[in-house]
Amino acid sequence: MMLNQKIVFIGPGVMAEGILAALIREEVTAPENIGVAGPRPDRGIELQQKYGIEYFQDNAQAVRTADVVLLSVKPQRLDKVMAGLKGQLKTEALILSIVAGASLSKLTHGLGHTRIVRSMPNTPAQIGMGITVWTAAADVSPEQLETARQVLSAMGEQVFVEDENYLDMATALSGTGPAYVFLFMEALVDAGVHMGFPRRISEQLVIQTVRGSVEYYLQRNDPVHLTKLRNDVTSPGGTTAAALYFLEKAGFRTALSRAVWAAYERSRELGRGAKSHSPEETSS
Repeated sequence: MMLNQKIVFIGPGVMAEGILAALIREEVTAPENIGVAGPRPDRGIELQQKYGIEYFQDNAQAVRTADVVLLSVKPQRLDKVMAGLKGQLKTEALILSIVAGASLSKLTHGLGHTRIVRSMPNTPAQIGMGITVWTAAADVSPEQLETARQVLSAMGEQVFVEDENYLDMATALSGTGPAYVFLFMEALVDAGVHMGFPRRISEQLVIQTVRGSVEYYLQRNDPVHLTKLRNDVTSPGGTTAAALYFLEKAGFRTALSRAVWAAYERSRELGRGAKSHSPEETSS
């Protein structure tokens, strides 16, 4: 059942385009029910012509008639954007935020509004293969919860949590997660090139290996722990055992765990409005 509500995106960036495209593709709502607002007319007109949606250059004007306002701005711009929206929102409007680190309390205070859903999608959401963790403020109605669920489901899987602390954790694990995967794949491709493969063949081997490994896990009929799958590939004294020995010796797990923790800490800092800092400051 399609939503017959006006949905306005504040911040027409790449993620916003991915979400609005998913809403149209999955027939969650019609293009004429979608609007985008941002300071760059060239970007707004591009989306308007591409998807048949409405473009507003003024954020306040855009939200005055919106039933759902999707905040998709950079964390560093959030305070300024909220100041411009405060007092302009419909009383019953649902605010759906995908801003990293922005807590419900920060959004409530900044917007002077209490019907807020906070969510953290990831990059694959742009092709309908994402995972989104979300939570809601107490004043969000059951109907609005269902609206949020429909919007987020258009991007892939969604997980509702009662504890807002899980949002910062999700930012570090699944929100930032694609970057870890891409870096891992890039390193494997480079290793293949180092051995002597042409880059195009190395890329093909790595991409299909990662893709096939995930599908193999998903299509197993029996619930299985990842450790068992890894052990199934590892013969005693074999090539895989030799490779895994060096990964463990190099601190692969520790490095990954520390990276996720650093992202988690940064998400919490963004929620407190902390400025950017260097990696050296993070590790000290």
